[in-house]
Amino acid sequence: MSDRGVEAITHPSHLYSRAEILARPSPVPDVPGIYGWYFRTTPGGIDAKRCIEVQDRRLLYVGIAPRRPGHNKATLRSRLRNHYRGNAEGSTLRFTIGCLLGLELRRVGRGTVMTFGPAEHDLSSWMADNASVTWVEDSRPWLLELVLIHTLDLPMNLDQNASHSFHVHLSELRRGARERALALPILA
Repeated sequence: MSDRGVEAITHPSHLYSRAEILARPSPVPDVPGIYGWYFRTTPGGIDAKRCIEVQDRRLLYVGIAPRRPGHNKATLRSRLRNHYRGNAEGSTLRFTIGCLLGLELRRVGRGTVMTFGPAEHDLSSWMADNASVTWVEDSRPWLLELVLIHTLDLPMNLDQNASHSFHVHLSELRRGARERALALPILA
């Protein structure tokens, strides 16, 4: 864990937009690392007063790629692109934001996958307007993630963050969305 890594996430020189992340060539390196998501608009009643603020945005979530040593081949580039253009099934961040915005989670396909269906487009638009990201390369990002979660106010992180005051509410919100999706018909 490096002080440089903490500094890069908490005092970024640039916050990248959706358009910048999805551009070709991408500015995002295809390597392991940690990323921090900053939001202009705070979704779903989060009290962000104690969160890091940079350029009128609040740091609400950090994530890593890969998840653990040898876990998968995820890189900063693949994860950030997935968060900006994927769906709730493949992105915890999208799932959380969609729940906070009150989007309806639905089963799709054969019924084992859950997404926000047509509202995934609305979620992508909301993120384009409100979510920016920064990152730092790190061969063992899980170590820095733990430091950041335990020292910063990161209300949208659930893993390793059970003592956060928003944890119970967010966990229940996500659980409720899944339960409602199971009760609804599968989208064609």
